[in-house]
Amino acid sequence: MTQPILILGATSGIGKLAMQDALRRGHTVRAFARSADKLDAMPNLERWQGDAVNADDLAAALEGVGAVIYALGITERLSMLWEEETLFSRSTAVLLEQMTVAGVRRLVCVTGFGAGRSRSAMSSLERLGHGAVLGRVYADKSRQEALIVQSDLDWTIARPVILTNRPASGAARVLADPASWRNGIISRADVAAYLVDAVEGGLNMRQDVVLAR
Repeated sequence: MTQPILILGATSGIGKLAMQDALRRGHTVRAFARSADKLDAMPNLERWQGDAVNADDLAAALEGVGAVIYALGITERLSMLWEEETLFSRSTAVLLEQMTVAGVRRLVCVTGFGAGRSRSAMSSLERLGHGAVLGRVYADKSRQEALIVQSDLDWTIARPVILTNRPASGAARVLADPASWRNGIISRADVAAYLVDAVEGGLNMRQDVVLAR
């Protein structure tokens, strides 16, 4: 891809690993985050400060890009147990609108196992524990997924299972059939590699998949 890949949430977690992976493969990356200026300068890296719920910031960041990887995350905090979460759905609504205006069609979005349709693949015990701790966060991720599915973009929703910080194994499994969806573990690095693969190869277009080992 000769056009830049815009990565939202490029300063930490899966987003940062996807940025590093894409740069290693020779892509130009536009790293979008409120703290993007704190990233080390590197060849082919465009550090782009912005707020993911600000339409003007996203409109400017989308100019000339070929694809978007959405990897925004939130800082874990005790108040997640009772505070309503809206970042994922709000930022995605703005992003989808601005992508349509800019004519950028390819979106690869990370959510998580337990969001959207994948919640039905959890056991009753998994749903109970997951809902108690992450219920409000994943309710918003489900709203986010619904917005993406309803769009006419060339989207892929990637739901990793339980994340680890182990190195990339190259053994990630992409579970596209809902009958195969299951919990497990996967490294953030393997998830990041899949996101870049999906952009490069047009993988799982208009599909919601689960990523596991």
